[in-house]
Amino acid sequence: MTQPLKHDADPFYGWRIVAACFVIAAFAWSLGLFGSSVYLQSLTANRGWAVSQISSAITLFFLVSAAVQKLVGRSIDRFGPRPVLSIGCLSLAAGVALIGQTDSPWQLYPCFALVGIGWSTLSTTGISATVAPWFERHQGRSMTLALMGASLGAIVGVPMLIAALARFGLETGLLLAALSAVVVLLPLIGMVLRYRSPATLGLNRDGDLPAVGEPIAPAQRPIANSNNRSRLLWSTTAGFALALTVQIGFITHHVKLAQPMLGAHGAGLLVSAAGVAALIGRMILVRIVDRVDVRRLAAGILLLQTLALIAIAAWPSAGVLVVASLAYGYGIGHVTTLGPVVVRREFGASAFGATYGTAATVIQLSSAFGPLLLGALRDGFGSYRPGLAVAALFTLLGCLALLVGRGRGNASAENHFAK
Repeated sequence: MTQPLKHDADPFYGWRIVAACFVIAAFAWSLGLFGSSVYLQSLTANRGWAVSQISSAITLFFLVSAAVQKLVGRSIDRFGPRPVLSIGCLSLAAGVALIGQTDSPWQLYPCFALVGIGWSTLSTTGISATVAPWFERHQGRSMTLALMGASLGAIVGVPMLIAALARFGLETGLLLAALSAVVVLLPLIGMVLRYRSPATLGLNRDGDLPAVGEPIAPAQRPIANSNNRSRLLWSTTAGFALALTVQIGFITHHVKLAQPMLGAHGAGLLVSAAGVAALIGRMILVRIVDRVDVRRLAAGILLLQTLALIAIAAWPSAGVLVVASLAYGYGIGHVTTLGPVVVRREFGASAFGATYGTAATVIQLSSAFGPLLLGALRDGFGSYRPGLAVAALFTLLGCLALLVGRGRGNASAENHFAK
């Protein structure tokens, strides 16, 4: 078969999509996932509300996000990313701004519901579904680069958010953060995400030109088939659901966990350092992701995170907390990224949004209870140590689910697909 020609006249437009999604991810993670840790600390300090009360509102944030994941994926498949992500940007900004205006705990629930709608469209499902149609050979690299913006959200976004709250107060600081998201993201989404796939530009995936007289090339055949589809999908879903339940809970409580040993400033620096570790993890992942068994890689990362959680629970000292947080942070970038990469690798690009949206619904529904679980265990025992032990067990079970789900012969098939 005649190979498609590489289009070298201009940079492939798909990389512009990746760059735009990188910026979107930076805002989504800094005001959504990582921001929840800042909101928890700021609201307990400024309002005096119980950790468990605020944690339950943050749990609603993830429950709402879970409820609309499949709708987000299908909507992007049907209408394209531009209208879906624009609605998400406005919802996220409205929720963040309104959190600062609350004067009673119950008012947090509608605020975090809006944040949940925004998070569902601007985070993993929305970004992955936006990038998936543009690449085949570089499917893992493109998704990893796009989601690397999450690390920027932790490294830069969290300290900026903390600084804004310290300087302007809770109400004005969150309002300014929300306005900045609208001012940056709405024009970016409107201008860059106007094309849905390379076919609209007369190109194959990865920017290849079709050979003369040949149509746009179809995608490579996915690994999933009628015999293994359910096992692949649900083992992936279970593994990442368990891992992200712990990860979201840990991130939400990270500032609160670290503050007694490191102080408020030191806790903020540790969260940023964990973000740097996640960025380093993603940078390494970019180089290897299209050449490895991504399911096995994800299982190894979960084992590393299990050991980090055990260390914090068993030896609660500042030094252990810092080292283990960095180790856990290194895995954050992998776990957040590898879920959609595994699904994309094993199921292909066709209707990726709906397929991953199904998995993401379960993952988000499970992970929504991470903040509440750790918060309840912390309030009940007066310490984070029991909750961290439970978190380590959940993460180990996630590792085992991924390994069991590989099945006989799956690794060789995946390695062939990655070539």
